[in-house]
Amino acid sequence: MLHQELNIKTRGQFQEAHKVMFCRLRTHQWCFILFNVILFHALLFGADFVEEYFLHALPYVDIKVLEIKDKARKLNMDPVRSNLSKYYILSPSEVCKGKNIFLLSLIFSSSGNGTRRDLIRRTWGNVTSVGGHPILTLFALGMPVLVTTQQEIDKESHKNNDIIEGLFLDSAENETLKIITMTQWAVTFCPNALFILKVDEEMFVNLPSLVDYLLNLKEHLEDVYVGRVIHQDSPNRDPNSQEFVPLSEYPEKYYPDYCSGEAFIMSQEVARMIYVVFKEVTMMVPADVFVGICAKSIGLIPIHSSRFSGKRHIRYNRCCYKFIFTSSETTDAEMPLAWKEINNGKECTLFETYYGLISCKLLTYLDSFKRFHMGTIKNNAMYFGD
Repeated sequence: MLHQELNIKTRGQFQEAHKVMFCRLRTHQWCFILFNVILFHALLFGADFVEEYFLHALPYVDIKVLEIKDKARKLNMDPVRSNLSKYYILSPSEVCKGKNIFLLSLIFSSSGNGTRRDLIRRTWGNVTSVGGHPILTLFALGMPVLVTTQQEIDKESHKNNDIIEGLFLDSAENETLKIITMTQWAVTFCPNALFILKVDEEMFVNLPSLVDYLLNLKEHLEDVYVGRVIHQDSPNRDPNSQEFVPLSEYPEKYYPDYCSGEAFIMSQEVARMIYVVFKEVTMMVPADVFVGICAKSIGLIPIHSSRFSGKRHIRYNRCCYKFIFTSSETTDAEMPLAWKEINNGKECTLFETYYGLISCKLLTYLDSFKRFHMGTIKNNAMYFGD
């Protein structure tokens, strides 16, 4: 008993001594602590703020841009409507008719991945309205190689009426053609959609946060092209690479700024203008770069938001996921959990949001470092093997 009392007394004295020492820190010591706290936050969040500041600019307007805008306003899509079978195998052409759609989500899906589409239908793709603003979610496919897969898609389309299938083979080489075909569908059959989200099927999307962001955009609402902006990306000049871009097709040193193709948003006006200039742009570039080049030709500057993840998978944290818009490479097991928890009605306090962003950002950077490190090891192993 006496031994326990001595331990308690000793602990109390120790804690009191630390309190006194902490309170007696000198000015330069406090400054040192404060500097390190600021440095930590600057390193963690500074890049996002710098990106958003320097990548933000106003669109320029010249006579050519005004002509394109005029063509976009007068765009006649009747030839597409009357020759539907020339462009599409499946088309839910009536789903937008007579409706004011706030956000049209076009999910770019692999033709044989019906399981993933069903999972999206049960989670974030099941949202039809946010705060009274209507949302429509459709899946964008190309043709499969196998006839049996086409039969399965036909059944899926008959059941859900949410599949647009273009008349082209579903492959990586046809990704640009897929963007052209689906943009054409949006401006033809859903011209009353205010915004269009292009998103890949491996992404998790926080639609409530995304809609709230769009509602709070105050400038140039007709010129919205927003996502994770890629700055000064160089064309691949390796003739042995599948992504090779010859100088004859694109002679510039860098691509114009463009939104990473995993997820980006265009306003209806931008989609119509981009559709007008499609034929003037080379298709021998990556699909997301193609959109960026089209945007540049209509005088449009992409809007950067660090809340789009781009190619990165953001480590799950409920309050972090309530804040971000997208996360890449979300597994089938993670998707239902993330969707359930961010929609459970439990709000995050300012401190919980702060802690969530700190933790998921740090863990995401660690994951990126691990992947880079493992990639370096594999490359070295291949090099020494050769």
